[in-house]
Amino acid sequence: MKRPSPLRESDAPNLAGAWEPENPGGAPGRLWLVFMNARIAIAVVLVTVQLALQALGMPASHWTLGVCVAYLCATLAIRFLRHSRLQTDHFSGLWVATLGADMAAFALLNFSQASPLNYSALFALPVLLASVLGPLMLALGTAASVTLLLLADVLWSSVRGSGDVNARWLQAALSGSGLFLVALLANQLAVRLAREERLGQKSRSAARLQIQVNEMVVATLAEGVLVMDAKGWVRSANPAARHQLAAPEMSCPAPFNLDAQPAWQPLLELVRQTFGEQSAQESTVSLACPGLNTRRLQVRSRLTRSNDGSQESLCVMFLADLRELEARIRIDKLAAMGRMSAAVAHEIRNPLAAISQANALLEEDLIDAGQRQLTGMIGQNAQRLAKIVTEVLHISHAQQQIAAPQNTAVELDEAARQMAGDWARQCSASAVLCISTHSGNAAVCFDTDHLRRLLINLLDNALRYASGALQSVEVSTHLAAPGHARLAVWSDGQPLEETVQAHLFEPFFSSETRSSGLGLYICRELCERYGAQIGYQRVPRGNTPGNEFFIAFQPAGPLLQSQMSGLDSVLV
Repeated sequence: MKRPSPLRESDAPNLAGAWEPENPGGAPGRLWLVFMNARIAIAVVLVTVQLALQALGMPASHWTLGVCVAYLCATLAIRFLRHSRLQTDHFSGLWVATLGADMAAFALLNFSQASPLNYSALFALPVLLASVLGPLMLALGTAASVTLLLLADVLWSSVRGSGDVNARWLQAALSGSGLFLVALLANQLAVRLAREERLGQKSRSAARLQIQVNEMVVATLAEGVLVMDAKGWVRSANPAARHQLAAPEMSCPAPFNLDAQPAWQPLLELVRQTFGEQSAQESTVSLACPGLNTRRLQVRSRLTRSNDGSQESLCVMFLADLRELEARIRIDKLAAMGRMSAAVAHEIRNPLAAISQANALLEEDLIDAGQRQLTGMIGQNAQRLAKIVTEVLHISHAQQQIAAPQNTAVELDEAARQMAGDWARQCSASAVLCISTHSGNAAVCFDTDHLRRLLINLLDNALRYASGALQSVEVSTHLAAPGHARLAVWSDGQPLEETVQAHLFEPFFSSETRSSGLGLYICRELCERYGAQIGYQRVPRGNTPGNEFFIAFQPAGPLLQSQMSGLDSVLV
């Protein structure tokens, strides 16, 4: 709703009204309705009084009754024209007509004096209307207009020679002065209230925005957050907390009570202890949810209190899965050990090369088969140590590696069949391996030796966790999009835990004690060198669910073309 002012802010910015444009549901709209309803009520009272005077036989005229009826019709028309015209450019004219109708009706009633009633007090209504909803200049102008009407009435009375003229002149002057004072005070009060309302609206808007930000932050926290009252009702729970409580969104929408599940009783006891002692608590609890593994949680509770005590206290509980904490600590320890291992590996490399060289020289002079077998064992273990040293150093210098050549290409189907077949013969796993190639022998950007190392790592990992049944491991290729081939290694192993999935491709992370935790990390590093993507998903093969590691390759064609164009530019 626009503020009721016949002046434009661009023309007279210093005469701006108290209320800024708002929707009809705001404070200006409500004040406007109050004034319009008050005008209708006054008009109804005036008509009723005139009818009562005529019924009682007191002095009254039909002309005065007609003015009251006309004023009632005008107030009703303006009241119901509000929704169709107040928000248009014709608002100023309607506003002037509103004040004009009031002052004209009250002036006619005051001049007629057909009854013993005094209508001067009614002039306060248009003054208040202009002061509260209009600018200060309009309020003072309305008060001045009413004062002139009162003085004109006294002048008309003096011409007719009726009553004490001096007293009426004094009364009109005092009334006019009072109306000026009312206009000034009402306008200043309206300005202050409007300013406070705008500040309140800004504060509410900022508070709503902050609440949305807080909700977004809490929703993305890995740590569970519960907000509860003293009776154990959960007012709010973020997704991490629902997951830890095994409480899906649809089955347990907030609010819900911790008494609903027996497994949640340890949390309920901690809430009661927090409210009972009125202090923060910290504990480790175990939640034995039906059909799920027992969850061990580290729980911290905090109390919220209002400054004036008008709001109830709430308990905010933070839940952390101990398995994830332990896995994070283990990763940090392994990372530190990895940095130390890189330094040790660098120092081992030269002595190891000397041992291998000395063993090769010694083997040349040996004739005895037993001694040659011993030197062979030394050579094999030296090669194994050299491979481990190379892997450790490869990880420690991963960021400093030279980018892979972009002109390397390999035909995926043929390479996958050959490499998987060689692996199956070496590992005696031909019965458990199934090879399915459907990429149309697409050329992908990858080095042949690196692809062999990548595929063997994935196959070794798949065989380690497969059931060993026929075709329990599968190597497959297909086209995900024209020119974009995918290689997948699937096995029918058990599903991986979520904490394991989150750290699959991190260095030195492994679920086995004898594994270095470098295999999948090296696979990821090789894929990144060639612009490929590696990932994990749980998918079925037929009716058998299993684990799949997939690689999405970059096509070789565009890369070769870019390499050739780069070579041409160098020659030019």
